[in-house]
Amino acid sequence: MSRKKTRIGALLNNRCPKCYEGKMFSARAYDLKRVSEMPKNCPVCGEDFGREPGFYFGAAYVSYALTVALWIALFVALTCFDWWGWMAFSFFDDVPFFLTTGIGLLVVLMPVLMRLSRSIWLHMFTKHD
Repeated sequence: MSRKKTRIGALLNNRCPKCYEGKMFSARAYDLKRVSEMPKNCPVCGEDFGREPGFYFGAAYVSYALTVALWIALFVALTCFDWWGWMAFSFFDDVPFFLTTGIGLLVVLMPVLMRLSRSIWLHMFTKHD
């Protein structure tokens, strides 16, 4: 019995927004030389991934929202789990720790966030069959 494919599953796994099966990217996320390479069309259903010149510029807004969400999640995690509570609160001690942790996370997750933002952007403008 095959599992039913869902839009959110296709979106998170970088699959075609029309058939939910074809891969949107040619290489793995951490192959940094080819991180943004996409086939022109879906290998399964033929959906056009290229659309028009500049189509994916809008994905920058989605990427910005994902980045803000990551910073908020980091702040909530550090506050709720009291990860920086082991020292007396000091602006000069806590802010650099928060910034270096956040920047480190962004650098490590950059390929994943870029691909996810493109996937979200393409899914917003494509109907499923």
